[in-house]
Amino acid sequence: MALIDTRNLYKIYKLGDVEVRALNGVSVSIDKGEFVAVMGPSGSGKSTFMNILGCLDKPTSGSYMLDGINVTETDLSKLAGVRNRKIGFVFQGFNLIKRTTAVENVELPMIYNHTPAHERREKALAALKAVGLEQRAFHLPNQLSGGQQQRVAIARSLVCDAPIIFADEPTGNLDTKMSIEVMELFTRLNKEMGKTVILITHEPDIAAYASRLIKFKDGQKVSDEVK
Repeated sequence: MALIDTRNLYKIYKLGDVEVRALNGVSVSIDKGEFVAVMGPSGSGKSTFMNILGCLDKPTSGSYMLDGINVTETDLSKLAGVRNRKIGFVFQGFNLIKRTTAVENVELPMIYNHTPAHERREKALAALKAVGLEQRAFHLPNQLSGGQQQRVAIARSLVCDAPIIFADEPTGNLDTKMSIEVMELFTRLNKEMGKTVILITHEPDIAAYASRLIKFKDGQKVSDEVK
C-alpha cells in the first residue's frame, strides 16, 4: 500500500460566478522512502496539491489516503493530530520564532502533542545533532546564518519522528553554497533515515536531488518521471 495515494483530486474555488480549478483531477501515488520533487509555474496547482497532501486543506472532490488514513473523510479539527504524527514541514521562510533559541524552536511541535518537558529537550537536542547544529542549540535565530536557520527548521520537522517531510521551496532564501548543504541534508535524511521527502521547487538544479520528478500545469499532472 502506498504511503500517499490520491485519486482524481479536484480543488475548485469560486470567485463570484467564476470557478477556478486549482486542481483538475490529480492522481498520484508515493511510496514510503521516495524523494519526490514537484515543479510547475505559478498557478499550476503544485502549492494547492502540497497543502492537501500536508493536511492543511481538503479537496473539493476525490480521495486522499495518507498511510492508511482517509484524509478526505477526516474532520479538519482532527487533521492537526494527523499532521503532527505523520508530517514534518520545512518552509522557504524558516518560520522560526525570533525570541526563542534553536532548541526551543525545535521543541515546539512536541508541545502540541503534550510530550513531557524533559523528553522534549532530549529529543530536540538529538534532532539538532542529526542536522549538525548541536553546538548552536542555545543561539537565537538572528545569531545563525540562513543555512543554519533552515537546518533548525529541518530538525523541527524531525522531532516527532514523522515519516514524511514536506519542503516548500526550502532553498528559496539561501545562496548556492547553503542550498547545496541543505539539499545534501535532505538526501541524507531520505537515504539514511528512510524519510519520505516531497519537495516543491522552481529550480531544476534543486529538483535534480530527487529521484522522481512530477510536473504540474493548469491544475493537472503533466508528467511523472522516475530518474
